[in-house]
Amino acid sequence: MATATLEFEKPLFELEKQIDELKKLASEQELDVGKEIAPLEAKLVELREEIYKSLTPLQRVQVARSNKRPLTEDYLRLCFTDFIELHGDRAFREDAAIVGGWARLDGETVMVIGHQRGRDTKENLRRNFGMPHPEGYRKALRLMKLAEKFHVPVITFIDTPGAWPGLGAEERGQSEAIARNLFEMSLLETPIIATVIGEGGSGGALALGVADRVNMLENAVYSVISVEGAAAILWKDGKLENRERAATALRITAPDLFELRVIDEIIPEPPGGAHANHEQTAAALQEVLLRQLDDLRRLKPDKLTRRRREKFLRMGQYVE
Repeated sequence: MATATLEFEKPLFELEKQIDELKKLASEQELDVGKEIAPLEAKLVELREEIYKSLTPLQRVQVARSNKRPLTEDYLRLCFTDFIELHGDRAFREDAAIVGGWARLDGETVMVIGHQRGRDTKENLRRNFGMPHPEGYRKALRLMKLAEKFHVPVITFIDTPGAWPGLGAEERGQSEAIARNLFEMSLLETPIIATVIGEGGSGGALALGVADRVNMLENAVYSVISVEGAAAILWKDGKLENRERAATALRITAPDLFELRVIDEIIPEPPGGAHANHEQTAAALQEVLLRQLDDLRRLKPDKLTRRRREKFLRMGQYVE
């Protein structure tokens, strides 16, 4: 499967290619090139750390959108066991842009729900590029209410450019479906943990994001609008420098949002981003989920919902 290399990652790509060619040559001709490869691999590690330590907000957007990053189904495989997918909203149809179902996290039953994008064109078309229709959000809500019925925690993964803006989606009540999720999640009497694993865009992301704990992976982004949309509205032009300005002004990165208290925790990614090591990223995510669930399960339902509502009502308050 072909994957695009990000512009700022090209030096890494060239160095990796050089190392692979040396290894291939050594294998074919039975040569010992360990001494030649060792400094190159050390340089690769150093360069990867250096590049990812100084990413601009727009570069983080590009990383968050990368089709090499682990997706919801990857985390289902790496962090959970015994996943049983549940389909349909019981009103219109199945929406493949959202996956959900029962799973076990370290032996405990949980309900996992997340946006699902594709890695190639065929899969993206099937998943609608991770942009759900109203039936996707209604399916998500159905599963959340099912989890509440059985006193099971809900874990959501956010990774979408936004809700699908098509005519059919609007006719079937896209805005109502999103608003209903926001309302119902604020009242849900079971622990909810949301994690932004890639791009969290607008209401399409927030419809899975009203949670007791909101986490972000280090290179994920979370925003009310895409940088392209903001640049087009504010500067009437989507050229690179305006996208850079928009990405910086929107404060969409994990450190910005942690400072603004929109999110509760930043989950570190390995050097080179989550796509460099899926297993290491999943292990870090699993550790955070287990710790947060342990804290939340001690709270009674009324205290849980009260704290959740207060958490979101505090956002945007200005204190002199």
